[in-house]
This record gives sequence, structure tokens and C-alpha cells, in this order.
Amino acid sequence: MSTGYIVFGKPEILEAEIAEVVDSLRKNWLGTGPKVKQFEQDFAGYKGVDVSQVAAVNSCTAALHLSLLAAGIQPGDEVITTAMTFCATVNAIIHAGGKPVLVDVLPDTYNQDPAAIEQAITEKTRAIVPVHYSGNPCDMSAIMAIASRHGLKVIEDCAHALESDFQGQPLGTFGDYGCFSFYATKNMTTGEGGMVIAKSADAINRIKTLALHGMSTDAWARFSDDGYKHYQVTEAGFKYNMMDLQAAIGIHQLRRIEDNWQKRRRLFDIYHDAFVDLPVQLPVADDSTGRPACHLYPILLEESLPVSRDAFMMKAHQAGIGTGVHYLSIPTHRYYREKFGWKETDYPVAERIGRTTVSLPFSPSLTESEIARIIACTRQLVSG
Repeated sequence: MSTGYIVFGKPEILEAEIAEVVDSLRKNWLGTGPKVKQFEQDFAGYKGVDVSQVAAVNSCTAALHLSLLAAGIQPGDEVITTAMTFCATVNAIIHAGGKPVLVDVLPDTYNQDPAAIEQAITEKTRAIVPVHYSGNPCDMSAIMAIASRHGLKVIEDCAHALESDFQGQPLGTFGDYGCFSFYATKNMTTGEGGMVIAKSADAINRIKTLALHGMSTDAWARFSDDGYKHYQVTEAGFKYNMMDLQAAIGIHQLRRIEDNWQKRRRLFDIYHDAFVDLPVQLPVADDSTGRPACHLYPILLEESLPVSRDAFMMKAHQAGIGTGVHYLSIPTHRYYREKFGWKETDYPVAERIGRTTVSLPFSPSLTESEIARIIACTRQLVSG
């Protein structure tokens, strides 16, 4: 059995991606160009939307920030999101000038509780950012109904949920905007990268302008074979565009997304069968209302066990197995506590998850021997 280190979230990079990147290098087109355009077309086709409704950017954080700006969030506007998410969700709201308002999560899927969203709405609320944790779909029927009743924008954080749907409709297509991540540990990767889906082409046009300094035409249009085109800066934008080098990877990653989802689903079931008798809370792949993306496999290690969460992670590392935490609850971080006065105890479900969760390696690139090592190590550590 191999004893090499098992990296958490190891991406599956094959020769097709490598050859496509080399092709970009040989053609001397590294920045935003024809491969970004192709990747946008392919992504739009995968999600069942028109290419005029998508924009490739350099991260999901950028996608969220630009979507909030395009949604008209103004300084002081309240935006409701979850206490159980990566900091980028909250930071994007802050950078857009909004005030993040947290709600607690459900104890099974770790998604926002729609009832808590309703209770958090005030006269200053302007938007909801649902986060589809681990690719389990939020209750979009309930969330969209709440948004409709109160006239709120919806920006879906689909960083974990590329393959997911809710009642047959792809996630990211319910709200006004859907934001996706192609970070190295995601179900498909461009190294760094993201994508926005919007309801309207006008919104995408503004996002593309904002993503490249606020210029009226992008670099590909200005330097194409059609000749140089002057641009105007129409507003103060950002440097959020995707490069062709990134899109070259994404083109081939996207083509394997369904095959890799099947591998993830199989691995989820293998883990579940191996751990079902252990005294830990296992994750759910909730397929009762839609298809989960099966992005993570987090288990909860309660304090009554022989090993704490942090000790588990250290011992797994010593055994050559990388793990992760998804996530500490947002109020756990000092910056947010001091800035907004949030208390961990105000979000007890998220606080418990954040204190006890550990994510096991969960990649389609894992070999059978690596999976066996992960299972054996987990069982040994949990059982003491």
C-alpha cells in the first residue's frame, strides 16, 4: 500500500489540460482571449443558459463582489447570508458596501434555515446570498418566495455547487445572479477562477465592464485581428478578468465534470458505508429535492470522542493524510466579532459545526489504496 502523502483536495489534471495550456503559450495569448470566450460558451451550454448571460472572472469572490454591485447594493444595505460559509461570502458583501446579516443553518444540510432568513428581514434588507454548502441545494422554492414577497435580490453562492440542481433546475439560475468557483480544490478547477450567471445580458455587460477596470471594451476586442479599438473608462472598475491560461484548463475540466461527479458520488457512498457505525455525524447528500454536487465529505467529531477535531487533523497529517475545515463559523473570527458585534452563541448550529467539523480528502483522483488508507486512519483515530 502506498505511503505517499494524500493531499487534501488534489485536483485531477490530465494531459488534455496541459496540452491546451501549452497551446496558449505557443500562441502567445495569455490574458483574456479566445479560450475564455470558448470556456464561457461551454459553461453556458452546460448550465442551459445563453452565452450572453455568463461572465468568466478570476475568482468566485470577484463573482460575488461584482454581482452585488450589479444588483445595486448601496452602503448600509443589509444582505442576509449564512453563519456557516467561507469568509469570501461575507467579505464580498462588505466590499460592495453592504452590511452582512447572518442567519443560522439547518443541522443536517448545513444550509440556511429559510425561517431564519424571514425573521432577519428588516426595512434595510436588499438581498439574500444563499450558500449551497457542500453542493447540497438550499430550499430555493422557499428562498425565492421570501425574496419575491419582500422585493429582494438573490445572489446564489454556488462555489460548492457546480453540478447541483434543485427540483431539476440548475443552481445558479434561480436568483438574479449565480456565482461559481474554479479554485484548485473545487469539483473542477482553473487554478483560480470563477463565473457569473445573470438573468439579463445587460447585467453581464456591466459585470464584464467592472471586471476589467471599467473599460468599455475588453483586451481581446481591442487587440484582435480586427485592429485596435479605443476604449472609454465608464466607471471605476477592478482587475477581475479571467486569463486564457486559466480557461485552457477549464475547457477540459468541464468536459469531465459529469464523469467526475459519478466518481464523487461513489466515493461518498464508500465513505458512508465505512463510517456509518462510528459515533460521528456523517454528512448528507440530500437528493430528495435535487442533485447534490458532493463537493465535500465533512464529519463532526463531538468532544466526547477519544480524539478532538484538531488532534484528529494533526494525527491524520502525521499519518500522511491531509484534511480541511469547512468552516469555522463566521462569528468565530475576531475581525467580524469586533466589527459587527456578532457572538458565536447567537448561531448555535453553525458554532457546533465549526467547532467539530473535519473534511476528509474527497477527490476523483484518489486511488483505491488511498481511499483504503483514509478509511483505516479515520476509523482508528475515532475509535481510539
